[in-house]
Amino acid sequence: MRNRRFYNFLIPYFLFLISYLGIINMAKGQDSSHIRISLLTCTPGEELYSTFGHSAIRIIDSSRVKQSDPVLDVVFSYGNFEFLDNSFYLKFIRGKLPYYVDCQSFYPDGDDPGFESEYQSSNRGITEQVLNLDSAEKVRIESALFENIKPENKYYKYDFFFDNCTTRNRDIIIKNDSASIEFIPAMPAGTTFRQAIHLYLDRNNKDWCKLGIDLMLGQPCDAVMTTAQSQFLPDNLMTTFDSCKSSRPLVLSKTNLYPIAPQKSSYFIFSPMLVFWLLLLIIVVFSFNPAPFARNFLLSFDVLLFFTVGLFGFIFIFMWTCTDHSLCKDNYNLLWAWPTHIIVAFCVGSKKNFIKKYFGFTAIFLTLLLVVWFFLPQQLNTSLLPVMLLLIYRSAARSIAATTTINDAG
Repeated sequence: MRNRRFYNFLIPYFLFLISYLGIINMAKGQDSSHIRISLLTCTPGEELYSTFGHSAIRIIDSSRVKQSDPVLDVVFSYGNFEFLDNSFYLKFIRGKLPYYVDCQSFYPDGDDPGFESEYQSSNRGITEQVLNLDSAEKVRIESALFENIKPENKYYKYDFFFDNCTTRNRDIIIKNDSASIEFIPAMPAGTTFRQAIHLYLDRNNKDWCKLGIDLMLGQPCDAVMTTAQSQFLPDNLMTTFDSCKSSRPLVLSKTNLYPIAPQKSSYFIFSPMLVFWLLLLIIVVFSFNPAPFARNFLLSFDVLLFFTVGLFGFIFIFMWTCTDHSLCKDNYNLLWAWPTHIIVAFCVGSKKNFIKKYFGFTAIFLTLLLVVWFFLPQQLNTSLLPVMLLLIYRSAARSIAATTTINDAG
């Protein structure tokens, strides 16, 4: 009986002690930084530079201001460039254009239109992922970002795949997050960089842009991406942040700040494939016309065709050897775009024997190239197939014409 009374007397104090210790531990673990950090992911835009979306870091900080002042609410965006620079185009082509990180208010503030309104005005959605970070991690990330926007630190050398607006955000978050994070792949295994960007270009019916990119980007673009490398795309980073394995969830909450309805993408009927097939058909029809004007037209066309192809060859070599664009190296498009064509273009009507051999070899080599087209280490754009057939056809025609001229002369 006495034991029961003793236990009944002791239990309330024991429960009180447990509750008190729990409150102490909660107070110790409570976030006292008054900082909220989130990753913003913006949907693609209409312009080519915005086709792949955008990522930024938003910081809401109530510890930096007085009670009477508004709460600090700013967005840090990497991947900005100064278009009005007098040497913009030259620096861009050579891969030497400096990019920088910018800081702006999330909402309109004076002359600052605000991050949100800029994207709303172009009908681009914004998704916010509030990150699950402790006080020390938030302070480190905020300090690092404010350090980066200093004039002496804000500029950096941009790389579309390995150092862009999205990878910079990921790196600064992961570097200052003490948790061990394992990312889950956001794309199927074996996806290459080229296949990843094709998804966005195809989705927006940017066939001509896709052709231009495939012409300029060489074999390095066909490397298979790792999970970390795939995070150069904003959507992939957002997905991997949601699904990553960690000692604690990386994302506390996810909100669609500015949802947009799916837009019906306009289809441009004059795609590269259609234009090049029509061109091939027109040239074949003209070649069966014995009239003098048709022959003169074909002669002028061949000059233009081989000069243009040769010019592209020089451009590919220039981008490979004379610029800092690492992705333009090892360009297999040089297998069909021979720089020598730019010289031979002015000799297409020549009666010399070397013209016959040159165009004969060109026709044979390009035919063999067609056979192995889909087995090359670099994925060449399929819109070029009618161009290849056109080059083979006109090379064979010029070789035969030179042979006939030589035999007639003999």
